[in-house]
Amino acid sequence: MKKVLSLLLSLAFCFATPTVVSAAEKYDAKSVVLMDMDSATVLYKQNENERLSPASVTKIMSLLLILEALDKGNISLDDKVTATKDAVSKGGSQIWLEEGEVMTVDQLLKAVVIASANDACTALGDYVAGSQTAFVKMMNDRAKELKLENTHFENCTGLDDTTTNHYSSAYDLALISGEVMKYDKVIKKYSTVWLDSLRGGKTELNNTNKLVNTYDGITGLKTGTTSNAGFCVSATATRDNLNLVAVVLGAPTSEVRFEIASKLLDYGFAEYHSVTPKIDEKKLTPVKVINGVFKELTPIVENNMPLTLKKDDSNLKYKYVIKSDVTAPVTKGDKLGEIQVINGKKVIKTIDLVSANTVRKVTFKMLFSHILTNI
Repeated sequence: MKKVLSLLLSLAFCFATPTVVSAAEKYDAKSVVLMDMDSATVLYKQNENERLSPASVTKIMSLLLILEALDKGNISLDDKVTATKDAVSKGGSQIWLEEGEVMTVDQLLKAVVIASANDACTALGDYVAGSQTAFVKMMNDRAKELKLENTHFENCTGLDDTTTNHYSSAYDLALISGEVMKYDKVIKKYSTVWLDSLRGGKTELNNTNKLVNTYDGITGLKTGTTSNAGFCVSATATRDNLNLVAVVLGAPTSEVRFEIASKLLDYGFAEYHSVTPKIDEKKLTPVKVINGVFKELTPIVENNMPLTLKKDDSNLKYKYVIKSDVTAPVTKGDKLGEIQVINGKKVIKTIDLVSANTVRKVTFKMLFSHILTNI
């Protein structure tokens, strides 16, 4: 009966008529942002830097740390985790862990991403860092590394069980979401699943992100709801190589948060596209190296990331600014010039051109040795 009711609610949401937003529209939420995750380009914003309670959207930072630990090999999906007293004491959404109960990292991740289980998230945090205090410190340290100016965590779940010094912003959460989706091959195994179960089917998991069942291209990511935060969501989606995230904080109802997120994503996909700058290798002219063991270097492109542009912005121009010479020594990665990407009269991106090799300076000892060798 529970599955049937869930399906009916999903269908009702699906048949709602979507309306593409205009860039000037205001929303019934405290804060929203639409961002291209690859370039961190903001496509729409409304109070995007306001410090607010993020509820369970907090868990995207918890997920980032867990995914990074998996990527580094510090933990594995098959590792067995024993539920702590701290984990089983958590309220809100949960899978009703019992103290001492053992589950794998894979099973707990499934519970966190799909069902937003607070006990599972706490158990994973304890496993990764040794304690909740240590894990929350990791969360805040990671926030500093990402230069998030409006984020501070006091727990890994987003529950209103601590002081008011637990906050983030729509902009910061969009950036964290982009970091999480760098591990899309792992996270999408959970974040795109509508229904699943644990304990041999005894514990049903129903995705709290209703867009998983209704929005074309959805890839995740996380919902959140508390009395203090209201209804929140970080919704990620991909179409035609464009990877977007819409963050909504403080919506009055669950339906409104999903409606806003859908409108924002529709706007992004309708109005923007991803463009990779076209580099003309023939224009990468050699740079003379004065007093170097090699006489010249051909610069290479350091990082040619895609740009997010309006679909009618298709006449990009490129200006190559390359040094005529440099003085040795030259270190691999030293800047030798740049390519300016121009849209209209505005430089919208600068691509660094760097040295592919290290070139030592010619010394008197080298010259003397060369003379002796050739006598």
